Amino acid sequence: MNSFKTNKIMTAAEAVRRFVFDGAIVGMGGQTIGRCAMAFIHEIVRQKKKDLTLVGCNLGMNMDILVGAGLVKRTECGTGNLERFGTAFSWRRAVEAGSLENEDYSHLAMVTRFLAGEMGVPFMPIRSLLGTDILAKKSAGTGKKYEIIPNPWDPQDRVVLLPALQPDVSIIHVQKADEEGNLIIEGFLTHEPEMIRASKAVIASCEEIIPAEEVRRYPERTTIPYVYVQALVLQPWGAHPTSVYRYYMHDIDHLREYQRCAREGGVVYADYLDKYIYSCANFEEYLEKVGGWQKYRKLRQEMMKMV
Repeated sequence: MNSFKTNKIMTAAEAVRRFVFDGAIVGMGGQTIGRCAMAFIHEIVRQKKKDLTLVGCNLGMNMDILVGAGLVKRTECGTGNLERFGTAFSWRRAVEAGSLENEDYSHLAMVTRFLAGEMGVPFMPIRSLLGTDILAKKSAGTGKKYEIIPNPWDPQDRVVLLPALQPDVSIIHVQKADEEGNLIIEGFLTHEPEMIRASKAVIASCEEIIPAEEVRRYPERTTIPYVYVQALVLQPWGAHPTSVYRYYMHDIDHLREYQRCAREGGVVYADYLDKYIYSCANFEEYLEKVGGWQKYRKLRQEMMKMV
């Protein structure tokens, strides 16, 4: 892990090229339609990184695009949906067709696995899965998804052991960061702190870069210190069409457009990928296609009414 204090700013294309590789286990930041690292998702699609394993809690459009582009061989997560906009259609279709392996865990179970990875231990005990259908299926990958053992101090008690999870790289989007890679996340955190600390590499995009002096002045505001971060990308609006707390609301119109195309699949979905990703040289070109700064101001105004 690179722990040097240095300027880690680079482009999304460079970050993906350096840290995301074919066959990688990729930790997914954000949650459903909130603070997903969409600029990185687009870049992974453009660079056609393949045979990926995606891991996280509640994976949404970020995961669905990679699956729809044919780049994912396996997912391990709590669920896949876009909240009130419906299920992750490309993902569901692939799981139902048997073309995608999926390992089903609860959200707490995924965080527990990241916690084990963060601590450097091979497994972590949990009780909440006892009696659930999640334990009814064997692992599609290893054949061993968990182990149930007696509590060594109380043989009448049982616990479930879950395997540690250490992503090769995690991709996240945050509100603020300094050039050294200190990250400030506002609002929900979900599984990200444990996932980031368990990861072999972390690439982050941010809405704005602030001076290192400000980070040092208010150290309690830093969510993730620089030692865990290998690359930083300045990408305003980098989570669109998902939301970023204090910056902008999710884009209802675009989420509905995406869901319509994902539900249809086939040529309709391929046209979506071509229009918004393959034909765009970078995320800025995509942002222009979805409405540019006029759309950004509107979504920001909607957010300001909420905070």
